[in-house]
Amino acid sequence: MIFEARASVLADLQARGVADAATVSALDAACSQRRWWIEQWPEGAPYVAGLIAQDVQDALVDSRGRADRAGLWPLCQHCADLPLHALHIEPDLGGPDPAWVCDESGTVVADLGRLTP
Repeated sequence: MIFEARASVLADLQARGVADAATVSALDAACSQRRWWIEQWPEGAPYVAGLIAQDVQDALVDSRGRADRAGLWPLCQHCADLPLHALHIEPDLGGPDPAWVCDESGTVVADLGRLTP
């Protein structure tokens, strides 16, 4: 489950061009922390992929800030007329079936692991 979640988040990072060493390290840290979490709560397996994506988003904001485009990963490319803003994972707890949703319009943009460049 953790490996599938990592692959999905990494695919989205690569699709949006932010899969550098620091970001992949943040992804690996999130996977490590969620591995422990899933060992404690096996019933939470359907939620782990979305939670890892949220963990990586939080790590990017913490390390790069909201003023940096990479800190707003993944940027919404759906709303052309609005200021830069990020997508977020829904449902809020990360699953099951997590998807990237526009913060501004509420539009479902892509399933986790399926963002486009």
